[in-house]
Amino acid sequence: MADQNVPPRRPRDDRGWDGHQHPSADGYGDPHTPAPYGYDSPHPYQGGYAEQADPREQYAGQPAPAPRGPQWVGPEGLGRPAPARPAGTGLPTLDDENEPGRKVGRRKAMVALGGTAAVVAGGAALAMTPQIRGLFADEAAGDATGSTVTDGTAARPSGQQPSTVRTYTEQNESYMGSRAGEALKKNAPAGGRTFSGPAAAAAATKVTVKTVLAKDPILHLARRATFGATPAVVADIKREGMDAWIRAQLDPEKLEPSKGELKLAELPTQKLSVQQLRDQRDKLNDQDAQPEREMVDATIARQIWSKRQLFEVMVDFWNDFLHVAADFDGGEVYRNSFDQDVVRKHALGSYPEMLVAANKHPALLIYLNQKDSRKDAINENLARENLELYSVGVDGGYKEPDVRQAAMLQTGRGVQDGKYVFRPEQHYVGKVKILGFTHANNSADPKKAEAAIDAYITYIATHPSTAKYVAQSLATRFVSDTPPKSLVDRLAKTYTTNKGMIKPVLMTLFCSSEFWASVGQKVRRPMEYLVATYRTLGVSPEASPKHNNGDSKRTAYARGLRQIHDKMRELGQSPMGHPTPDGYPDVYVAWTSAGTMLNGWNEAGEILAGYRTTFTYTAPEKLIAKPPATAGAYVDALSLRLVGQKLSTREKNLILGVAGVATTAKVDATFNGAITAVARAILASPQHHLR
Repeated sequence: MADQNVPPRRPRDDRGWDGHQHPSADGYGDPHTPAPYGYDSPHPYQGGYAEQADPREQYAGQPAPAPRGPQWVGPEGLGRPAPARPAGTGLPTLDDENEPGRKVGRRKAMVALGGTAAVVAGGAALAMTPQIRGLFADEAAGDATGSTVTDGTAARPSGQQPSTVRTYTEQNESYMGSRAGEALKKNAPAGGRTFSGPAAAAAATKVTVKTVLAKDPILHLARRATFGATPAVVADIKREGMDAWIRAQLDPEKLEPSKGELKLAELPTQKLSVQQLRDQRDKLNDQDAQPEREMVDATIARQIWSKRQLFEVMVDFWNDFLHVAADFDGGEVYRNSFDQDVVRKHALGSYPEMLVAANKHPALLIYLNQKDSRKDAINENLARENLELYSVGVDGGYKEPDVRQAAMLQTGRGVQDGKYVFRPEQHYVGKVKILGFTHANNSADPKKAEAAIDAYITYIATHPSTAKYVAQSLATRFVSDTPPKSLVDRLAKTYTTNKGMIKPVLMTLFCSSEFWASVGQKVRRPMEYLVATYRTLGVSPEASPKHNNGDSKRTAYARGLRQIHDKMRELGQSPMGHPTPDGYPDVYVAWTSAGTMLNGWNEAGEILAGYRTTFTYTAPEKLIAKPPATAGAYVDALSLRLVGQKLSTREKNLILGVAGVATTAKVDATFNGAITAVARAILASPQHHLR
């Protein structure tokens, strides 16, 4: 039986799309022409994304992720220089170490502040490049359950445990094996117990780990269950109570949409079905429309402005766990449908149902080449990732014969005319045994064959190893980079008892002492830092009165979201931006980069200054309604407003050094002209980097 992990390039007609998909100022248009539909810069995108022509080529030699180092983005967007600013206003330069009369340089002060974001670990920037998958040689067909070797090479011997030959490693565990990871483990909370409710667990739990964060359970909940605490969220939790607030977040349909969500109507391709995108492709190509990028723009808007914050956090979680990149050959037609009909539909529902739906969706079938798999030419990509990434995990107990038999069972599924189809003539018929699942699979009748495949997908989605894998991933997301085994075991038990339903698992998590004891044990990734900054500064989705949209075909709101999207790409993380199926890592040591940190601080300064008029920004001197008259008291008030707590004396003195004033000095609302620098320094503090 021929095994074709990298089958021949499929014709472009199979994609249903003819538009350019290569890096440009607006994402993927022609870099030598202006982008009439999208971002208003004619300069090519500088983030370093590799051209991706075909997902098979992606598997044969996977492109490196966008670099996580610094690149300046001016206030008018990528590649644009900063406009001239009046003397004494705007963002002070960080390169002022030799400035006469200044005792503390701004760069040293901010690095001293931001450097302590690594209060739980240190370490240099790390990067993990997935290895290239080996290809099988052509082989003769054999019984899927027989003893005949049909699936091995010298590099991958038959029956060998995947963990000894894996290429996509468990990302989080891989990073945590470093010296910095070992330091993190020493400061992680130990075992715990479950209480009757979140509030009871919070009240009974003592925070014992070392952290610079205030040990305030309300702030802790707001940081972990949202994309960033805001005064409004904190007020809601206090008014409703923790238990009621969490219950409301777990029932997002009843929460009213925000202004930012209502304005999503200004992203025109998001209202189009797969069929409409196919039918209108010429028109959209002429406009240089990019539906897959608009979908990411919409996701960013929801992360910043939606009141359904826990739901959006879970959408982001699943987009890393069951990852399908936004930018793949076909993503412009199918990825938004995958977002709506698979991830968002089941984000707080049943994971087995999500995985079954994903395995029938054109986006996943194209992304992992299942549409090209047939009984006489097996493609193993989707079968392997279903086991390795989407269910039991690389150490979940399966072996190479399980991958082969799963790939044989899943043959027949494909895409035709933009829709999922089952081709019975391409389906392998014969008994299969996969990780304890057995099925006669003795019929090519579509109903019976599909029922067999669905039964297998449901089986692996409810497998004990999957329960542990999902539990470990959720605990890593919400609790700690090194979550206690006691918590993982309880979450896995809840997952199994409830047959993969997610709400009960989340309630078990919020009722656990381990969650409430984990204050300060998570560091925001670049995307999370940027979203949290927009949230805490209260940026409004309406355009500034000073905005002039000119003759742009996009609204100010749409252009503003694209600017944030481009910035995230430059920082190395954007929703659904990881090019390979393993998704982004969710541990601090994977993202330690001084360049990325400095770049994030620069962006915080741009947001504070409000030079991008596509949104409405609160002037930094108006963040506090009645600013105190002395510098020290003003820093305290501003810290409470931006990060929910006062800073330590050392941190406050560093910030006062940025402004060049003493704690008792008299200041006006503009902090004597240094308010932007002071606010940005607070946003460089560990209190804003930690979540």
